[in-house]
Amino acid sequence: MREFNGKSVCHGTAYGRAFVVKKADVSVERKKIEDIEYEIKRIEYAKEKASRDLEQLYKKAVKEVGEANAAIFQIHEMLMEDADFLEAIYRMIRTERVNAEYAVAVIGNYFSNMFAGMEDDYMKAREIDIKDISNRLVRNLQGYESKEFAMKDPVIIVAEDLTPSETVQLDKEKILAFVTVHGSTNSHTAILARMMNIPAVIGVPLELDTIQPDTLLIVDGSEGKVIFDPAEDVRRQAEEKIRQEKERLQLLQMQKGQENITLDGRKINIYANIGNVSDVRYVLENDAGGIGLFRSEFLYLGKKDFPTEEEQFNAYRQVVQMMAGKPVIIRTLDLGADKQVDYLKIGCEENPALGCRAIRICLKRPDIFKPQLRALLRAAAYGNLYIMYPMITSVEEVKRIYEIIEEVKAELDKEEISYKMPKQGIMIETPAAVMISDELAKMVDFFSIGTNDLTQYTLALDRQNESLDEFYNTHHTAVLKMVQIVTENAHKEGIWVGICGELGADMSLTEKFVKMGIDEISVVPSMVLKLRKQIREMRIES
Repeated sequence: MREFNGKSVCHGTAYGRAFVVKKADVSVERKKIEDIEYEIKRIEYAKEKASRDLEQLYKKAVKEVGEANAAIFQIHEMLMEDADFLEAIYRMIRTERVNAEYAVAVIGNYFSNMFAGMEDDYMKAREIDIKDISNRLVRNLQGYESKEFAMKDPVIIVAEDLTPSETVQLDKEKILAFVTVHGSTNSHTAILARMMNIPAVIGVPLELDTIQPDTLLIVDGSEGKVIFDPAEDVRRQAEEKIRQEKERLQLLQMQKGQENITLDGRKINIYANIGNVSDVRYVLENDAGGIGLFRSEFLYLGKKDFPTEEEQFNAYRQVVQMMAGKPVIIRTLDLGADKQVDYLKIGCEENPALGCRAIRICLKRPDIFKPQLRALLRAAAYGNLYIMYPMITSVEEVKRIYEIIEEVKAELDKEEISYKMPKQGIMIETPAAVMISDELAKMVDFFSIGTNDLTQYTLALDRQNESLDEFYNTHHTAVLKMVQIVTENAHKEGIWVGICGELGADMSLTEKFVKMGIDEISVVPSMVLKLRKQIREMRIES
């Protein structure tokens, strides 16, 4: 029996045989070449084949997981055509006179390492997308054909990590759990596991070559453990946990359609956080009351230029229509800091977390802000859309936002374009916003507390710095007092207040937040029913 520890990304227990997914060998040799233009033409041919392959994967993904989820392969095609990516490859071929395979591999590795070094989890997870693209090009240059993953019976997938291409080729009906050596909470493996609601553990220190085919193993997603060749008593314990989990899941499904009301009649809205259009299906599957945080920056990432007004309008309209009248709170773009895009041209900042980010970019660059606001106002005519502005620190910022809104409305009126003015709120994620929340509450329709950044800025501590984990206290008295202050100030002015940061999913704090008077909690979709069950079993009044 061998036991390993990793990081849990989806709870639950699974027992079954290992199906090891090994990467195709895309190792390349550096070769000196004479005909530069021939090597560049080879890349063009490899790109053409890659485009055809991506189109096929897109069509397959549409059938299996829907159009929104399949969009990753369209993003891959855009990344493959990225001017900086291609120019770096061509430059290396011309200046160093190396073969196409080597140039693609080196530049692909450079770009993937660049993403891996970013602090933001979402951006870190894009490392695997770059690897997928560059490996696809190298395989095409080397003449390799992609392979299908044939699984006869239900298995536990064990891999270094899984690319989007690989996840599409897997038979979803035959996956019991995921175990990967690498990956992040925003990796495609983690997203797929949460979508399927099956156990997944990442960051497990395994040597894949030492795992024999069909090896029996247990995956404990709750504790982040993986046990190979378990002893008989350990196996029996795991099977009992699986039985109990199935019973609990069946009971949890009974929460669908129920109201989020405590035993003594206090109602709480439970909404879901999403990162892109494809996540709406999880919101609906888990019966969330609405979308409490829609991160609009996904429209800006992985592109060569700003998304057009029409691109944004279509995405926002699709979401509000899919939600069929339920609230959809869309946060305006939150770029900057560790979410950089080259075309924004912010430049190097000494301390980007305290630099030009989020609403500061929008107010400095109305040419960026206005197209998004136009798209949001137009999409609001199709459903129950709310606008939320991030990183607010002053009354003057809100005043300036409203001035720009009036300019946008005047433009739309002049152009005779249909729109609807949505409710407007702000994120409370800085101590400054907390301290003037009494004034801000007079200006907006709602507050949403972003506990991640609020904790970071309150404690003056980088939450991405693992060496400071012992000092990073999400339950710090100062943070909880700030939540209380904001809630009281919001209610004095008759507006509602929610929480959309990670603390919303911390069920050890749920009762405290409800007692404080929090009106809405927004969490990842898979937490909605669990939170509903806890609230329905809670009594607030003593």
